[in-house]
Amino acid sequence: MAVATAAAVLAALGGALWLAARRFAGSGVQRQRGGGDPGLMHGKTVLITGANSGLGRATAAELVRLGARVIMGCRDRARAEEAAGQLRRELRQAAECGPEPGVGEAGELIVRELDLASLRSVRAFCQEMLQEEPRLDVLINNAGIFQCPYMKTEDGFEMQFGVNHLGHFLLTNLLLGLLKSSAPSRIVVVSSKLYKYGDINFDDLNSEQSYNKSFCYSRSKLANILFTRELARRLEGTNVTVNVLHPGIVRTNLGRHIHIPLLVRPLFNLVSWAFFKTPVEGAQTSIYLASSPEVEGVSGRYFGDCKEEELLPKALDESVARKLWDISEVMVGLLK
Repeated sequence: MAVATAAAVLAALGGALWLAARRFAGSGVQRQRGGGDPGLMHGKTVLITGANSGLGRATAAELVRLGARVIMGCRDRARAEEAAGQLRRELRQAAECGPEPGVGEAGELIVRELDLASLRSVRAFCQEMLQEEPRLDVLINNAGIFQCPYMKTEDGFEMQFGVNHLGHFLLTNLLLGLLKSSAPSRIVVVSSKLYKYGDINFDDLNSEQSYNKSFCYSRSKLANILFTRELARRLEGTNVTVNVLHPGIVRTNLGRHIHIPLLVRPLFNLVSWAFFKTPVEGAQTSIYLASSPEVEGVSGRYFGDCKEEELLPKALDESVARKLWDISEVMVGLLK
């Protein structure tokens, strides 16, 4: 029995290593497609929510390398300052190694406090942005919370719907004027393939009648897509584009609320190492949509791995998208 178990573990390990090698062998193509020439974003200001870790941090690092001035909008200012300091050190070390031919200067990192679970914090953040920033070229709605226990935001909304959808809904609307005055500008929304398992229940958007953490996450990600498509319709003719993406399955701390039994954890870590994307790999579509000339003027589309993908009919329902928009305006206080 022990020999059989050891053989099974070794076989699984060998298979995981082989698959990991194949995936990593192709990752350079993905990185090249998603990234761009250094200096591409020179002179542009980019706001990234949740930029202190995971996808947001990887996105910030690459856009700074491309010359952007990146504002990190983060709930925990101390952690954000720590992440920004580490990124600055990495950039200095890269510069000390000697610039490659044609490489421009790296951009700048700015940290600002933003708690998407508090509409008060969102409004204060936007007021500061409008007072201090003359332009905003790219807004990346990246921050999110994943399958948490039932909790409510400061304003009484179910946490996943409140942070993933409503917080970003208010943030985007309050910054639309700055984005329009900075046009051509872009909005990038990070959703998930798990939108497929969600539905918009207008009778219980706050999940007070029933709560399933997986379903509620999927619903918030479906809301991201419906929001993007309705916003694209409203922005026609403004030279402000908005697109939505799924990053794939990525090894980040987003799953911190998921309980994995102690005995299963080593196997899970092995599987995630072999099959999940790194944050750098997962960030490539965000970087692509924020910076690539290939998507100049493209709006209202859904992307994965730097390519446009089709959506399920429920994510294309214009009447649901408009109704969700109208209700969201009331929920966040844009309309009384």
